[in-house]
Amino acid sequence: MRQIVTSERQPIKLWLDDMEEGAMAQARNLANLPFIHSHVAIMPDAHLGYGMPIGGVMATNEVVIPNAVGVDIGCGMCAVRTSLTAISHDQLLFLLAAIRTMVPLGFKHHANKQEARLMPPAPAGVGLDDLPVVSRLYGGARTQLGTLGGGNHFIEIQKGSDGHIWIMVHTGSRNLGFQVANFYNKQAVAMNKKLSTGVVIPRQWQLAYLPLSNVLGRQYLLEMEYCVAFAQANRDLIIARIQTALRNMLPVVLFDEPINIAHNYAAREQHFGREVIVHRKGATRARKGELGIIPGSQGAPSYIVRGLGNPESFESCSHGAGRRMGRREAQRRLDLADEVEAMEKQGIIHAIRGRRDLDEAAGAYKEIARVVENQLDLIEVVVSLKPLAVIKG
Repeated sequence: MRQIVTSERQPIKLWLDDMEEGAMAQARNLANLPFIHSHVAIMPDAHLGYGMPIGGVMATNEVVIPNAVGVDIGCGMCAVRTSLTAISHDQLLFLLAAIRTMVPLGFKHHANKQEARLMPPAPAGVGLDDLPVVSRLYGGARTQLGTLGGGNHFIEIQKGSDGHIWIMVHTGSRNLGFQVANFYNKQAVAMNKKLSTGVVIPRQWQLAYLPLSNVLGRQYLLEMEYCVAFAQANRDLIIARIQTALRNMLPVVLFDEPINIAHNYAAREQHFGREVIVHRKGATRARKGELGIIPGSQGAPSYIVRGLGNPESFESCSHGAGRRMGRREAQRRLDLADEVEAMEKQGIIHAIRGRRDLDEAAGAYKEIARVVENQLDLIEVVVSLKPLAVIKG
């Protein structure tokens, strides 16, 4: 931990030395919510989000805040170690081309619905009919299963410090999670408007909440849980298709069990002697001994890490490097030639084709080595992964 802010209703514990003003204001809002449990934890990759900083962790008593999970519910990482110890430039190009034929990118989705058996079941004790948003969008979700999406989502082929070639995927719950998030945030805003007494949250904070004593709060948790499972199934299917592409090229390749983790969700957990709802928005669970993934930018290493179970972070760590500038700012300020040259010097097959792609250039992100160094009380590094080839959504 780098510092503690004690000026608000509850402490803010930070794992970074400097934080942009807007994100710090959001952290202060969280710390002043009356149902916050113990403190707010801010990870070293933190930056401005909607309502809550991305890279924030908080625990609440008997309420859930949709904006503290975000619109890409269940977004997360999957990494798989292969038996390969080397892969040539030409093989990488062949593999990327094959992946692009099997995994729709950006706003694209499959022409046909994927098999229903690949979709996750409803949460225990309920059926799909009990999930109004999910059941309405279920058919469309089957066409988006196994698709990458856009923004900062990526597929990367990497060389590990363990000598092995790795596959890594970053994606989430696609339109399904987006629609669930928006529906329940609107319900929370409407509910907050009607409150004349009790806990009224300023609208400009963007932190409208749903009490778990209300059917909408309980329903959100169930639909959110389904979206988390859908996001994992999405990553699983993408990984399976990349494995097929690799086997078509190199039939003898073997694969370890995948590491598959979410970094946008809320869950019931025990912390500091009480059952609470832990919200992780751009944060990874890091229980003692638990494997996790901290990705860098497309020009920087990623890390397989093992959690240390630090209670001060609610057993959490960062979800990546974190942005140091917004998308439009990056497109405006970064030098295209410099960013391309930096990756080509490393021999990375990258995804920067023009100025519009600079929002996902390495220069738009914080230095991953410093981000990792700031949280060595939360995790230990198991394997570092150097990027070899990148597909961006």
